[in-house]
Amino acid sequence: MTALRVRGLGVLLPSAATPGDTSFPDRPVHAVDGFDVRDRLGRRGTSFFDRTTALAVAACADALRDAGVEAGPQQPQDRIGVVLATTLGSFRSTSDFTRETLVQERPYLVNPVLFPNTVMNCAAGQSAIRLGLRGVNATVAGGPVAFLHALRYAADVLARGYADLMVVGAAEELSPHRVWSQALTRGGTGAACGESAAAFAVIRDDGTGPSDGTGLRILATAAGYGPDGRRAEALSGCVRRALDRAGVAAAEVDLVVTAETATDDHGQFGAAARVLGHRPEHRQVTARFGDCDAATCATGLAQLMLDRRAHPEEPGITALLVAEGVDGAAAAALVRSPQCR
Repeated sequence: MTALRVRGLGVLLPSAATPGDTSFPDRPVHAVDGFDVRDRLGRRGTSFFDRTTALAVAACADALRDAGVEAGPQQPQDRIGVVLATTLGSFRSTSDFTRETLVQERPYLVNPVLFPNTVMNCAAGQSAIRLGLRGVNATVAGGPVAFLHALRYAADVLARGYADLMVVGAAEELSPHRVWSQALTRGGTGAACGESAAAFAVIRDDGTGPSDGTGLRILATAAGYGPDGRRAEALSGCVRRALDRAGVAAAEVDLVVTAETATDDHGQFGAAARVLGHRPEHRQVTARFGDCDAATCATGLAQLMLDRRAHPEEPGITALLVAEGVDGAAAAALVRSPQCR
């Protein structure tokens, strides 16, 4: 994999909240407080955005602005692409459209306005339209591992010369549909349900560039699959391959960022620590921001970048991001955050 350098960041982080909507189950949640798409993007063209799309477009716009890139419908960018990670798009939009087929007089009398938001790549498409990005446009579905796959996808696009800059991100909305899904499938276990959006403007890393807080580097990614109770083995393999591809010694890893809800050594951190041969600092994204599905790892990477900008005097670190899917998928990424100054 070609190494990446992050030039810009756009992020919307959640905080603990109590749903005012009685359609939510009685469970803690984490929501992006005070976000209104009209305040952020204006009224024109946003009336029919679902929340996932609104969060994604806002984060992508912020990432490009942070990178100093002027983009918009009147300033089209042919060499900038977008790849967004998701679980299944907007759960709420898909559910509401499906409900229409049951409550209307005939299935074909559904509200057609609802349909575009049911398509999984709606957020990526709307981001490109809104920002005038005419390069590669893709959506990667994969739950908790999706963002790490999206990073690898962006690296391949840049390595092959299909784009000069890629916006890589993920967004998940908070809705009764997602919360009920987690409550029914996981019972009382697991982290609170959360929503977030994070996007990164990335370019090929040529070994140069400023160490100014936007100089964070994605050194390598790896993916694997371990069905039938072999997920720990798959994740261990991902960690080993990421270290080998990046040419980084296990002892150099200072921090492990996980997308897990477990806290014991049988989880993702335990598997990573056994490969590394030591126990680095552990940052569990779900403990602070809730389970944001495909956006969990993106949120963890954004938090790492924000920390570097807030504390530029701190020494640089090497971090390992890991994630697992319920189907046995596993992924890992190595990130290096240099000292800012």
